[in-house]
Amino acid sequence: MSGKDVLLHACCAPCAEYPVFDLMGQDIATEVLYFNPNIHPKFEFERRREQLVKLSSIDGFTCHFSDAFRIDDWLSHKWEGQYASRCLMCYDIRMDHVAKFAKENGYQRFSTSLLVSPYQNHEAIIASAERASEKYGIPFFYVDWRPHFREGQNMAREHGLYRQKYCGCIFSLDDSEFKEKIIASFPENWEAQR
Repeated sequence: MSGKDVLLHACCAPCAEYPVFDLMGQDIATEVLYFNPNIHPKFEFERRREQLVKLSSIDGFTCHFSDAFRIDDWLSHKWEGQYASRCLMCYDIRMDHVAKFAKENGYQRFSTSLLVSPYQNHEAIIASAERASEKYGIPFFYVDWRPHFREGQNMAREHGLYRQKYCGCIFSLDDSEFKEKIIASFPENWEAQR
């Protein structure tokens, strides 16, 4: 087996928890990539990054990090006219980068922790990953981890990981029923990061 079999895109540590456990439990050589330029504000982006560092130290996997923070893609409504929703743009931005990174760095295939969430558009994620797979000539490794979502969340709780209450972009923050509680967890100057 290659030392670089699967590159798993991780949207956050709690969602990565079960997929990493599953892949490593099958002796599938797995490394993780944190690439989420949609996360807003910058404090939240860094907090989720730090939690993935924590998980990687617990589970013993290699994690790569991208510091890309592209809030302007969301604020400028760049997606309008090209995508039916900003979420579809978000999937494409991330899957394209992950597939390209996997191909350029010698992985055999790639996947994403987004596939664990019952709150994401599962079919749109698959379609986005398949387009990226075809574009870069690297297989997309599909697994439906949704039946294990709660198990993964419980594992994250046991590891003391921060479990966020919104998807990540500025619009999902505004739409969250937990918005006030989330904002209360941010530093006082968080709005300066817009």
